[in-house]
Amino acid sequence: MTVDPGSFEETDGNLVSVDPLGFPEYPEKLAKAREATGLTEAIVTGRATIEEVPLIIGAADFGFMGGSMGSVYGEKVARAFERAAEEKKAVVLFSASGGARMQEGLLALMQMAKTAAAVRKARDAGVPFISVLTSPTTGGVFASYASLGDVVLAEPGAIVGFAGRRVGQQELGGQLPPNFQTSEFQYEHGFVDRIVNRKDMRRILGFLLRFFAEGRRNGG
Repeated sequence: MTVDPGSFEETDGNLVSVDPLGFPEYPEKLAKAREATGLTEAIVTGRATIEEVPLIIGAADFGFMGGSMGSVYGEKVARAFERAAEEKKAVVLFSASGGARMQEGLLALMQMAKTAAAVRKARDAGVPFISVLTSPTTGGVFASYASLGDVVLAEPGAIVGFAGRRVGQQELGGQLPPNFQTSEFQYEHGFVDRIVNRKDMRRILGFLLRFFAEGRRNGG
């Protein structure tokens, strides 16, 4: 419902997670997630067009182990930005994640720095990045590339933040606002640029992509 019909071409679909730490039942959980979602990993990336503007796009699926970011997830995100820099295309990434994948330990946490560095390198190459936060976008994904868009969009009512509400209340020692860590809360505090309903996402992304493309043509 977002890209032009027939325009999507998947990239790096051959990358699959392994079990680097020998974590109990991790291979079985990966197999179950692949069977349940039909995906090889928690994020799919590729090339596409939106309203005829070419771009690099990716979408995470919370149904695949909570959209958790492991080493393969991070590699696919990093490659997406590298490809965008080479091809001079904008990047649009839809996030839906509970954070880093605990079954990969430090290797998963390293993806936070890796993906953030990839965003910076692409930005230095003049590549715009539009980050779309769906529900939930939390933990290590929120604390890395998902927060670094040149434009940050969020869906209505999405849970967006690092730690959960209960943890936040424990840290502050009091009650938090009713809308704490929703996209509306983040918008009120300047973290999100615009709240966009899914049915309007294609139109808004098309506008932004044309805006950035025009800027590049004019030397911006």
